[in-house]
Parts: sequence; structure tokens; C-alpha cells
Amino acid sequence: MAAITAAAVKSLRERTGLPMMDCKQALVAADGDEEKAVEELRKKGAKTLERRSGRATSFGRMGIFVDPDSKVGAMVELKCESAPVAKNEEFVQLADDLAKQLATGPGAETAEELLAQPCPSQDGTTLAEVKDEMFNRMREVFNIGRIRRVDGHCGGYSHNLGTTSGVLIVAEGGSQEALKDVAMHVTALKPAVLKVEELDSETVAKEREILSAAAREEGKPENIIEKMVDGRMRNYYAQHVLLEQPFVKDDKMTVDKFAAQNGMEISEFIHWELEAVEEDE
Repeated sequence: MAAITAAAVKSLRERTGLPMMDCKQALVAADGDEEKAVEELRKKGAKTLERRSGRATSFGRMGIFVDPDSKVGAMVELKCESAPVAKNEEFVQLADDLAKQLATGPGAETAEELLAQPCPSQDGTTLAEVKDEMFNRMREVFNIGRIRRVDGHCGGYSHNLGTTSGVLIVAEGGSQEALKDVAMHVTALKPAVLKVEELDSETVAKEREILSAAAREEGKPENIIEKMVDGRMRNYYAQHVLLEQPFVKDDKMTVDKFAAQNGMEISEFIHWELEAVEEDE
């Protein structure tokens, strides 16, 4: 058996980022061959990941990428076990790489399809290999949740203070700054739909009934109740409809007016808040 030197252990540790004892044990099992030791550590990491795969991933971030020139964008939900890891530079980079590859690559319907593709920031390496290597070093489970690609002019915003969320705004026209402003507005006010017409008709009808009944209890004449309800429904729309909401940076105008002033017509928004994965019992 080859002698395992301190220099060999140090070299393997610098290469993998794993504890010294793990590196020494891998070198012993590989009879001093560093490449075989790396493979040994990967196999060990895969077994550890399998055992820990059911652990809760309640933290994370939204990776967002937009390319105004190519008119593509994407958002990916990447989850982990702890808040410190969610802020780790490598974790942030992985989230961004996932979104960039989804936007600029051939596309993917599932997380598995996306992970099999190249990592934009590391030549010759797949996203799955980067993810597994990070698990080996950090010993935390990473889960990819929702993924979404947009083919069109878009902008986005990832919010990571307090509630973790991400927003993509799809529009005709508009600068990246203006698109980001609307995305930040969505993060703050959480509209349910883009336009009034997209609200559930039964829910709207029920709200009108409630307001009508309230007006009758106030003793208002029937001939003005409908106009009163129309006026009060504007407050309801301002709570739930993006284009009807007072713009968060200037409440003297609606989001619709802000969009018009900035030469853009919003066609869609995607707003996700982090969905935690519960630990298996």
C-alpha cells in the first residue's frame, strides 16, 4: 500500500474542500491515487445525499436571468436547508447559473433535464456535477423547485430579505430599470392578476353582492347603489389587480399609467414565493 503523505491529503482537500479525515480515508481506499480518491469521495457523497434527501429545504433563493438583446428570461427556485447557505456565494452562483442555462440553452421541462445541461460559469461541467460537488462540501440538501423560461422582452427582480421571492415581468417595450421597478412593486403588493378581466367572475360577483348589501344597510337608494358599488369596486381592484394598483414608488399614479409613461405594455407577470419542502417522517 502506498504511503499517504500529509501533502497528498492537503492537495485532495484543496481540490475538494472536504475535511482532512475524509480526504485521508479516500486516499487510503484509493491506494494513494488522487483521481480514484476523488471518485471515492463522490460515491460516498452520493450515498450520504441519498440518506439525507428527505430533509426539509425551507430556505433558498430565486435565480433570475434576463437577456434584453435576445429577448429571453428565466427564473429557477433553488432551495437549501439553512439561511447561511442560502446566502453563500456558491449557492447564489448556482441559482444564477441554473436560470441562465434555462434561458439561453435548449430549454427544459424538468429539473433533471436542466441539471444534465452545461454549467454556464464552469466549462466542461454539468449543473448536476456542480450541485453534487457543493453537497459534498457543504453537506446540505439542495432541491430545485419551479422552473420557468420566458421567450420575450422581460425584466426581473429577486427579493431575499424576509420573504424570499422572485418576479419576472413580460412586456412590449420598456427599459430594464422600468421593468425591475414593476417587478419590485409586485414583490411588495402581491397582486393576484394582471387585468380586471382575469379575476374570477364568481368572486367578483360575490364581492359586488356584499358591497350592495352594505349600501342597503346604510339606507342608500336603489337607484344609486350600483354606482356606489362601481366606485367601491375600484378599491377591490386596487388590492388584487396589478395594472389598477397605485404604483409603489409614486402612489399618485397606477401601475398601468407608469407603464404607459415608460413605453411598455405589460402582458404577463410571474411571482413566486419560496415553497419549503417539509422533512420526511
